[in-house]
Amino acid sequence: MTYYPEETMMKLYGFGPTRSLRALWGLKELGVEFEFIPVNLQAGEHKRPEFLAINPAGKVPVLIDGDLVLPESAAIVLYLAEKYPEKGLMPTKLEQRAQVYRWVLFAVTELEQPLWRITKHSFLYPENKRIAKDIDLAREDFTAMVAVLERHMTGRQYIVGDRMSVADCVTAYLMDWANEQQLLDGCPNLKAYLQRTYQRSTAPQRIAEAFASIRAA
Repeated sequence: MTYYPEETMMKLYGFGPTRSLRALWGLKELGVEFEFIPVNLQAGEHKRPEFLAINPAGKVPVLIDGDLVLPESAAIVLYLAEKYPEKGLMPTKLEQRAQVYRWVLFAVTELEQPLWRITKHSFLYPENKRIAKDIDLAREDFTAMVAVLERHMTGRQYIVGDRMSVADCVTAYLMDWANEQQLLDGCPNLKAYLQRTYQRSTAPQRIAEAFASIRAA
């Protein structure tokens, strides 16, 4: 493993069961040195001026690599894959790279957004702002789009090519999230994919495990 002096070691700001897990997955797949800095969302640390100076959106994760400050979990994994091309997390062939971009964008737009709507209207929003009907609509939107990925995964081990890529780091986390909402019923390919990817030694905690860790702290 390449050694990076402590003064240049990357830092990842994150918290428990959030999309920080996605960035952690990318870092672990690449096997690079980094320092994890917890940001306690429950204590409101993401709203403090010192964190807002890093990410004005007040969200985790955030990667700091030298002078680069990079929020957004998918962007972090894409950046890391480009920085360490020899690790193979991004395909070398242009056509396969295009497919990685396609499925990453599909994941964060067509799959992640309805999952967020379900979560917000289930427990994140104050009760007087929750709309039960929006949960139903979001479930319908997710079910329609996840069927596209389910068909794509027929006979495949990974989303693009024959090895783990950025597309998997981004999407497998969402499949765990969807599974927590019982939204993978009728998706045998994706259930098998979820089980297979999280059996990797480089996989982060499952969302349920991360929640349990917070409660136990």
